[in-house]
Amino acid sequence: MWGVGWDALSLVDVADERPAIERRALARGAFYETQARTMIEKVPATAGITERWAVSPYRGCAHACRGCGARRPHRGLGLDAGRDFDTRIVVKANAAPRLRAELTRWQGEPVAIGVGGDCYQEAELTYHLMPPLIAALAEAGVPFTVYTKSPLVLRDAALLRSAGARVAVSIAFVDEQIRRAVEPGAPTAQRRLELVAALAEAGVECRVLMAPVLPLLSDAADQLAATVRRIAAAGATGVEPVVLRLPHGTRQWYLTWLEQAHPALVERYAELYDKAGMPAPGYESRITGQIAQLAQAYGMSCGPAPSPAPRPPQADQLALV
Repeated sequence: MWGVGWDALSLVDVADERPAIERRALARGAFYETQARTMIEKVPATAGITERWAVSPYRGCAHACRGCGARRPHRGLGLDAGRDFDTRIVVKANAAPRLRAELTRWQGEPVAIGVGGDCYQEAELTYHLMPPLIAALAEAGVPFTVYTKSPLVLRDAALLRSAGARVAVSIAFVDEQIRRAVEPGAPTAQRRLELVAALAEAGVECRVLMAPVLPLLSDAADQLAATVRRIAAAGATGVEPVVLRLPHGTRQWYLTWLEQAHPALVERYAELYDKAGMPAPGYESRITGQIAQLAQAYGMSCGPAPSPAPRPPQADQLALV
């Protein structure tokens, strides 16, 4: 006969203490496969890009960029905004059909792809979510920009060209020592510069998002000049500078690293950033002004490009053939 203690415990439900994402997703190694309720989401005001709406097939990013502004939502999944964001990637397995359903009611406003995590990170090699997303946007005639650091985007160059899409490749600096410290999982700057050239050769409109410029780490005049010079040499037509943002979630992760790697800079960062994680306006305008002068010297435009015009829906064109 069981003891009283055992019998009592058997009647008590043990609380499920797993992260929320593990209770509602299918775990496959480092990936959590989910069924998204919505695909078109509002872009955070701190993102620094022109689009107001975004589509992100993945949440979290193996590029592990310390200053990534998309970290906070991982907390709502029961994960942390630091290491978990880098290693526990949420995959929206129904991304394409969900997006198609939402596009039937969309008014054609431009969207960004890859704000919640690089859409061409390693997970895309397994899940191949991007081709049907590109097709859905192209068929609906919705203009879109793909934000990425990954050469994997070249796999879909023909699709992107046909859709009239724009690709924004992120190259914030060309110092490899800094890249290893703050973007440990990302391709090198040299590989991304080669990507810019390859996209241009493939006929895909490409701009460079010079983001994030890191205060007191990658913002010296010679560093900015070297970066803009190499971006121009790669064949980019324009550069869009964005100074590092530190919204909640990102701030804690980045400053923890900064305190360990560069403790003398912590106090200066506290002075430079407001509670929302935005850099001081005077500092930001000085840095973007320097980059604008450099871009002009190398024959590039600087700042956000005009939003691409809506295209006729491809499905309608096919129906006329």
